[in-house]
Amino acid sequence: MMTDRLLPTPEKFASCPYDEKILEFYEGQFDCVYVLLHPFFKPTVIDIERFSPSKWPGKHEIINDCDPISWQEILEISGLESLAEIDIGLRTSIGGLKREFSNEQFSKQLAALEEQNVIHPQEGDLPPLLENRLLKIIKELGHNWLWVGDELATERKLHWIDDLIKKDEIPSHGCVFTHDHSLLVTTHWDSHCSFLCSSKETIEKILSLELFEGFYCTQNTEVYWGAYEI
Repeated sequence: MMTDRLLPTPEKFASCPYDEKILEFYEGQFDCVYVLLHPFFKPTVIDIERFSPSKWPGKHEIINDCDPISWQEILEISGLESLAEIDIGLRTSIGGLKREFSNEQFSKQLAALEEQNVIHPQEGDLPPLLENRLLKIIKELGHNWLWVGDELATERKLHWIDDLIKKDEIPSHGCVFTHDHSLLVTTHWDSHCSFLCSSKETIEKILSLELFEGFYCTQNTEVYWGAYEI
């Protein structure tokens, strides 16, 4: 007799929400989520021609040879008026929004920045310009080991945090979480941001050590937050 192979419900401490309200998804596991905006960036040494899928620079090349550009700076040079407009523009550029939410004008304003060698953040990946900064802060909080898994919580591997800093081990759409399940960093595949999930006290501690650009989720913040109320 054939039976459907249905995956068990993913554990919240090791998974990413799909298309829903973020705090509602993590209810009972994390009481606070901070949206980490993935920086735009500009190469300082790397040839601009390298930024194509087949030649894309490695993690440490980007860390060493690219300058981050904040979303606030993008507002100043793009003519866009809000973080939500940047989010919609980025998602439109990858075909990641339903037609009623997409905005080709926002996408064109961001595309125009390519003339200044400004590279868009990549969707679905924890970016190199955030990754090691986050890992070092998590280590400062007293964690030496981190689990790295996929977004569905079906595969995971334990890593020494210093090895993660030196190497490039976090997969696309990956989840990185502490052994005690008190902290999670995860990246939704159609998003140019990651979710930092923990207690409010822990996230405030992290932001006091290094001010990552982003914002706290409210009860209304959805995965596709630019199209809704932030």
